[in-house]
Amino acid sequence: MPAEIKGINEECGVFGIWGHEKAAELMYYGLHSMQHRGQEGAGVVVSDGQKLKAHKGLGLVNDVFKHADFSKISGATAVGHVRYSTQGDRAFENVQPLVFRSQTEGMALAHNGSIMNAELLRSELEDQGSILQTSSDTEVLAHLIKRRGMGINETSISDAINKITGAYAFVILTEEKMYAALDPSGIRPLSIGRLGDAYVVASESCAFDQIGATFEREVLPGELVTISDEGVASTRFAMRGQRKMCAMEYVYLSRPDSDVNEVNVHASRKRMGKELAKEAPADADMVIGVPDSSISSAIGYAEASGLPYEMGIIKNRYVGRTFIQPSQELREQGVKMKLAPVRGIVAGKRIVMIDDSIVRGTTSKRIVHMLRQAGAAEIHVRIASPSIQHPCFYGIDMSTRDELIAANHSIDEIGEIIGADSMAYLSESGLEQAIVKDKTIHQGICMACMTGNYPVKENEAQEIACKG
Repeated sequence: MPAEIKGINEECGVFGIWGHEKAAELMYYGLHSMQHRGQEGAGVVVSDGQKLKAHKGLGLVNDVFKHADFSKISGATAVGHVRYSTQGDRAFENVQPLVFRSQTEGMALAHNGSIMNAELLRSELEDQGSILQTSSDTEVLAHLIKRRGMGINETSISDAINKITGAYAFVILTEEKMYAALDPSGIRPLSIGRLGDAYVVASESCAFDQIGATFEREVLPGELVTISDEGVASTRFAMRGQRKMCAMEYVYLSRPDSDVNEVNVHASRKRMGKELAKEAPADADMVIGVPDSSISSAIGYAEASGLPYEMGIIKNRYVGRTFIQPSQELREQGVKMKLAPVRGIVAGKRIVMIDDSIVRGTTSKRIVHMLRQAGAAEIHVRIASPSIQHPCFYGIDMSTRDELIAANHSIDEIGEIIGADSMAYLSESGLEQAIVKDKTIHQGICMACMTGNYPVKENEAQEIACKG
C-alpha cells in the first residue's frame, strides 16, 4: 500500500559517497533507488576538497534534479538525502542535507530517525545564544558539535552525539572527511559499500546495487565511522547494546531487494507469510496480497497453505501523489485511484487477503469493500505483522494511540469494522522467527509500536539532555 494513505511513513533515507569523480551523478541514482523512503524533498551536498556545494528542493528526486547542472556541483565526495516530513514541517529550509559554514570549515548533515530530546536541547542551545534556522532535529546536532568552538572531528562529533538520544543514522560531510554514525541500539539501518576505490554509505543496500557498488558491512550500533583519503577508521562513541532494528523496516518500509542487517527483506516477508499461514489458516480458494509490500508475504502464505496465489488487486502506478491532499475525502478517492480489484479473479471466490499492517483501519475497510463489490464470496483478512497499538518515537510518522484501531478494539471488533469474514494477525514470536537469524547481540528487532516495550525511553532522553 502507498505509505501516504496508510499512515506509516519513514522519515527519510541517507546516502554518502567518498572518492569518486562522478559523486553527484551517482548520488542521484542512489537517492532515486531510495525514493520510497521520502517523497517530499531531496538534496545533495558535494565537496571538491575546497568548498561545499548544495543542490536541493521540494518534491521527488526527478523533480529536484530535473534541471540540475551537475558541472556546477562537481566533486569526488557527496552526501544526499530523501525526506518525508511530518504535517506542518514541509518548509524548504528543512530539506536536507543541512549545510553549516564557519570561518574555518563547513559541514553538511543528513539524518534519518528522530532525536527524542531535541526540544530540550534546542531550549538549552537557545539559552546559550544559539539561533536555530530550521525546525529540524538535525540542526541541533550541528550546534552541539560546534558550540564550544571545537573543530569538526571524531572527538567533537562523539561528544555531541552522546548528548542526544533516540533512533538515528547520521552522515556528516566536511571538506576533508565523511562521517557516519548509528544510535547505540541500531534502530535505523545504515550500511557501507565499495565501488572500486570509492566508499558508499546508504540507508538501504538497494542503493549499492543501483550504482554497481558491493556491500561491505553494516555500521554497528554506537559506532562512528570516519572515511577519508586514508581509508576507513572506526571509533565507538557509546557502549553497544543488543541490536534493536526497527521491525517495520522488514514489514513495510524497506525495498524487497534490500538486505537490512544482513537479512533480505523479501525473504523475511515470505517467512512472515509462512508463519502466518501456520498460525491463522483459512478455508479459502486463493490468496491475494495488497500491493506492493504485502506481495511477498502473500506468496509465503500461499506456499505454506497450499492455496494458489493470485493477483486479485492491481496498483495503478501512474497516479499523482495523493498524500499532499489534506482532506479525508481526497484520501479515500486516492485509494480507489491507486488500487483496483481484478473482478475476473475474485468474483465468487473465497479469498485470503494479506496486508502488511493496519493503522487506522480505514484503508483496509475500503479495500474489503472494493473486493465485495467485485463479487468476492468471502474475505479473510490476514495481517503479516502483530497489531500496532503504540506510537513510534523513533522516526516513523505513526498515528497517536487514539487513532490506532488495534489500541482501541479487539481483533474480532476490527474484523467487523473493516467488513472481513475473519481476521488475524501474525504473533510477535512469529515476526521474530521470520526476521531474526541468530539470537546474538548482532540480531534483534524493535517492536515497540506493537508491544509498547521501547528500547529507548523518553525519560532517558530528558535525563541525557539535562546532563548536556
